Amino acid sequence: MASSARSENYRRIESILISQPKPARSPYFKLEEKYGLQIDFRPFIHVESVVEKEFRKQRIRCDDFNCVIFNSKNSIEHFFRICEETRVKMSAETRYFCLSEAVANYLQKFIVYRKRKVFVGKRKIEDLTPALLKHKEQNKFLVPCSNLGALPIMDYLTQNAFDYTESMMYRTVASDLSDLADITYDVLVFFSPLGIESLYENFPSFKQNRTRIAVFGNSTSRAVEERGLTINIKAPAPEAPSMTMALENYLQKSNKK
Repeated sequence: MASSARSENYRRIESILISQPKPARSPYFKLEEKYGLQIDFRPFIHVESVVEKEFRKQRIRCDDFNCVIFNSKNSIEHFFRICEETRVKMSAETRYFCLSEAVANYLQKFIVYRKRKVFVGKRKIEDLTPALLKHKEQNKFLVPCSNLGALPIMDYLTQNAFDYTESMMYRTVASDLSDLADITYDVLVFFSPLGIESLYENFPSFKQNRTRIAVFGNSTSRAVEERGLTINIKAPAPEAPSMTMALENYLQKSNKK
């Protein structure tokens, strides 16, 4: 009985859908070639701009703030878009706090990069504590964000009594997946709870059946389990820190000759 269940769980995989945009280069392409798979990429969510008219209803002027906290490339892109649309020019003295090096590097597309004006964390808002506390007094902080907010940042700033304002400048919404209605994949790969929400927004009666589900991260896992779905492949894990490694570990069992 156990052997039969194991065989059913590791049925051969022919097709995988990655719920992200197709990259120019990726280790997924090597998996596709090595195991003779069809791997498709399709973003389940996308970003939409908050238009100028809607932004103005927030009664915020970006140049009223001398400190700005960015948690993503999207927050940078839409902040400077709003500045341009509202004809606001940020002071050269503005201080920018970036949650990661990747975010800080992206900032260089929009400003003349001065290390004394840009502070970089490793991943979390707490990483920026020394710089934030140094500039806490007599400074107003702006946090550009999406409709989902930036809860960890808000909690941190509130708990530490910062003078801050949160401003929605873009939205993360479900993509239209209606063209996939009659297409099935052996594996669906998800990287965020929003991907799961998009799946059910597009296909409210979705049933897992024989489809295997791969997830990245604990919050994604919880979203899948809350829908009553079974997780077959999970990352990160000690033996699989990346999704491609987790998929390959599974494929070594499912597609062995």
